[in-house]
Amino acid sequence: MSEASQVIGSEGSTQDFEREPVPQHLRKKWLSMSLVWIAIGIDLSAMFLGAELGNGMNLADSLTATIVGSVILGLIGALCAYVGAKTGLSTAMISRFLFGNVGARIVSIVLGIFSLGWFGVQVGFFSSNMHTAFDKLLGIDLPLGVLSFVGGLLMMSTAIWGYRSIERLSVWSVPLLVIFIGVAIVAAFKTKGTSAIWEPIAGAPIPMGIAISLVIGIFIVGTVLSPDIGRWARTPMHAVTAAFIGFFVGNSLMTIIAIFLSRLMDTDDLTNIFIALGLGLPAIIVLTLAQWTTNTNNLYSASLGFSVVFQKFPKKWITVIAGLIATSLAVFGIYDKFLSFLNVITSFVSPIGGLYTAEYLLVDRKKFTFEGLDRNRNWIFRSLVVWILATLFAYMTTPSPDGFGLFQLTRVPALDAFVFAFIVQWIIGKIASKKG
Repeated sequence: MSEASQVIGSEGSTQDFEREPVPQHLRKKWLSMSLVWIAIGIDLSAMFLGAELGNGMNLADSLTATIVGSVILGLIGALCAYVGAKTGLSTAMISRFLFGNVGARIVSIVLGIFSLGWFGVQVGFFSSNMHTAFDKLLGIDLPLGVLSFVGGLLMMSTAIWGYRSIERLSVWSVPLLVIFIGVAIVAAFKTKGTSAIWEPIAGAPIPMGIAISLVIGIFIVGTVLSPDIGRWARTPMHAVTAAFIGFFVGNSLMTIIAIFLSRLMDTDDLTNIFIALGLGLPAIIVLTLAQWTTNTNNLYSASLGFSVVFQKFPKKWITVIAGLIATSLAVFGIYDKFLSFLNVITSFVSPIGGLYTAEYLLVDRKKFTFEGLDRNRNWIFRSLVVWILATLFAYMTTPSPDGFGLFQLTRVPALDAFVFAFIVQWIIGKIASKKG
């Protein structure tokens, strides 16, 4: 155990155990962890997805797509969080068992870069909607770059202090978010009445398969990174319960709320919905908290990945530098590349979840011990090959122009890559263990 770990003695410690297992006496119960995951799931992208579904599907179909997609996310998230709880390690640290001590650095850099990019995209998403809110409510035309800079620093603040800071933010922000959203729903029903939710759709129809794929695709990378949070669970059952509740409730709650709001108000512009209901201040609070609680976790995961690579630097300073870089990406407009970036990140990151769950559950869980890492090989090429193949497989099932569009499997390229990686890693791992 490291010297830093030996001095841990209280809940108030800022030690985040980025390069070692979380000590058992600091592990959390499922309820507080569920709030963290729910807070992560409550974000603007889920809300705007719900608005699009409500505008392009009837009520029953849009609710069905949301629930089915959220259940799948919950199951994958629970599976990945289980590995995190059993090992007590982050996703980046777990990757050392898969790719070797040197090979894992490549994976950690990829995880870190994509998490930073996604942080920048989400900050841009936040600034765009805050710009609309300030313009409509106060007549103030704030530059997007300024809003991106302020938003990035805000979301960076909690990530600097690690999981326990994120937990505290989630514990008080989730109830507040639910209250404000509840007020919006009640106001919408009073304004429009219940009959409006059964009106014919106003937008272009969305097929059920596409709708489910959108629900899954928007959060599947978060499920793969579940060990970053799951490692704090008191027991594996606490991790599984919290992850399933978090991804199912957190993802579905805001999407379903947005479905009702969009159908009641006959538009998919969520910011203007709040303003039309006379909820200007709650709109700003919801926009801020929803994105803050989600995006701080993106930077947290990025800093955990880079901590495996830059082992001589304190995680706090890694987070600060990474956060400033990600905020700069937002200021310079990475948000404009949202869809293309989403396709790239899901194709590269989602196979990693399939790799480590298959390796732990079906191949060789005995090697997943922190004490054995020093004896680990520098490179494990079979996992690197499977990762590359699974990423190519995702591109094969991704429609052009972002992919090759050769065929379809589940209609969700990220899920295709996860399943492909899981099956192939299991088969190749078993063959390799027999030869060894």
